[in-house]
Amino acid sequence: MASLTEILIIRGLMPIESLDAAMGGTIDDDAFVAELLEQGKVTAAQIASARAANAGLPFIELADYPVDRTAVVLVPAALCRRHEVLPISVAGDTLVVAMADPGDVFALDDIRAATRMRVNAVVVEHQDLVNAMDRFLRADGELSDLTSMIEEEAKPSTDVVLGSDAIEDDAPIVRFVNLLISQAIQDRASDIHIEPAEFDLGVRYRID
Repeated sequence: MASLTEILIIRGLMPIESLDAAMGGTIDDDAFVAELLEQGKVTAAQIASARAANAGLPFIELADYPVDRTAVVLVPAALCRRHEVLPISVAGDTLVVAMADPGDVFALDDIRAATRMRVNAVVVEHQDLVNAMDRFLRADGELSDLTSMIEEEAKPSTDVVLGSDAIEDDAPIVRFVNLLISQAIQDRASDIHIEPAEFDLGVRYRID
């Protein structure tokens, strides 16, 4: 199997002399390529593409990829962030996930266990992955939990509590509103539209 350095040379992105430097040096292939990246001789996307070829996996650019939101919600956001993976499409019982480190077999095993689906990986550039995770791994799960807590607190109670009517900073409704606003900031929304109905509440962000 060709090394990252060899793949970059084959693709014409580095001179053949780079192979001698890599083979004769004391640092490993990954460290050598990272040094080349720091020197500006190759780009992060070129390295990610070479890493995909090294692993025998497809490489995609997430910024231009139509991520399927129905796939995203199949894996808990906490699990995605812990392993730095993002589900991007689903077909039948097969889930496709994007990851920067195709060698992370533990991540794939955990996702298989969580979804009980076949999992295929594609390789992406790390910063593209981070940006996409910030965009698609929203606060929906935590908002749902807070909604349940608010509903429980709103139920009639026989207990009478005397004291101040002030709302504590960690009250579910305060956390709910804070989370709505922080999500809007993260999405770079210009407006938050609250749409109350008889039995539910809709929230829309305007993102230009």
